[in-house]
Amino acid sequence: MGQDRKLTAIAAVDRNWGIGQEGKLLVHLPGDLKYFKEKTKDGIVIMGRKTLESLPGGKPLPNRDNLVLTHDSNFAKKHVTSDALTVCLSLDELFQTLSSKAIGGKSVFVIGGASVYEQLLSYCTTCLITKIDAAFESDRFFPNLDVDARFSFVRESLPQTEAGIHYRFVEYKRIDREAESV
Repeated sequence: MGQDRKLTAIAAVDRNWGIGQEGKLLVHLPGDLKYFKEKTKDGIVIMGRKTLESLPGGKPLPNRDNLVLTHDSNFAKKHVTSDALTVCLSLDELFQTLSSKAIGGKSVFVIGGASVYEQLLSYCTTCLITKIDAAFESDRFFPNLDVDARFSFVRESLPQTEAGIHYRFVEYKRIDREAESV
């Protein structure tokens, strides 16, 4: 992976920047899932073990290269690296995998969970955040970009509404300095 490659974080957050509760999304919003699919399709997604296990059937997302960052060596032993799924046991291994994959300009997205966002946010130049105008009980959180001096609001979509829940798609860009190179 070239030194100019940067990561994009993508997440849905509630008013308190909550992203999940007990390993599940806070709310099912088909419009947000469609947005996520459109943005990440044909790209590379980086996630933690618990995020992979929370996906339908615990299987990698289709039409994407799935990289799982975990410290669980038993998980790595159970999941053989394939075209669709690669397990990395450290950030160094993750970055080596990104460098060695024939990715030909594919976008790279960090899709969660909380620990993976925390570890990789300093490598992200863009954050695509679905801001849900509601508060839910959450046990996992994304860093609040509205108070993070490293990021600045760029744009937001028109408000969307599904099942009485209002949300919008918001983009943030890194402003403090260049993201760390991958």
